[in-house]
Amino acid sequence: MKHVNLRLPDNLHEQARAAAAADDRSLNSWLVTVVRRAVTSGETPDRPEGDPAAPAPLRGSRHSS
Repeated sequence: MKHVNLRLPDNLHEQARAAAAADDRSLNSWLVTVVRRAVTSGETPDRPEGDPAAPAPLRGSRHSS
């Protein structure tokens, strides 16, 4: 198993924690599920305004920001 340090803005961290709690999961378990779903979907998320450096929005999450 690999370890990854992930830096999130405070508001996104709180939203992710709330989504994980609503799903009765740890934040780590919830993030693994979200990443697994993203990489197995075969889709490449659209980037805002075509900017390749801009973070891509998450799709398919029932928890919106």
